[in-house]
Amino acid sequence: MTKARHPENLVWMRSVLERFEGPLTRYAARVTGDVESARDVVQETFLRLCNQDRGAVDGHLAEWLFTVCRNRALDVRRKESRMRPLDEAAVKTHEADDPLPEALAESNEATSDVLRALASLPQNQQEVIRLRFQNSLSYREIASVTDLSVSNVGYLIHTAIKTIREKLGTGPGASSQAVGDLP
Repeated sequence: MTKARHPENLVWMRSVLERFEGPLTRYAARVTGDVESARDVVQETFLRLCNQDRGAVDGHLAEWLFTVCRNRALDVRRKESRMRPLDEAAVKTHEADDPLPEALAESNEATSDVLRALASLPQNQQEVIRLRFQNSLSYREIASVTDLSVSNVGYLIHTAIKTIREKLGTGPGASSQAVGDLP
């Protein structure tokens, strides 16, 4: 027979339950902010008591029960605070981390258009554009890599962006940001 099922321990457990269930539940409810969670915490507290040697808790039973209950209630509160559900208004205003499928498709299409326009450029313009926008090299670094002058690099980049804008139909006032997103 296990410790908890011994008739003497059953009587003791019943008296402990009757004496402490209410106070522990109220205490845990204050800590967790939820009566149902508090009941679960108290149940776990009593289950842990069942697995304790009675001699180990005699003389400080109340302290032991409230300590175990408090620790478990704090654990539940921490877990619940991380998992707090969004109210309906927050859900409506919460932005997803991932782009919407329409935006993703549009972005992929724009990238494909830019890559096609880039592929139609002369090789030296493709190279400086890729070094500038894919690898974030400065004009000076590109000049060093390509054995061109800094002003020549600037001219090639300017000409390439102008040609890409014309091919994409974005005109002279459009931003060159799309070119910076090259894969």
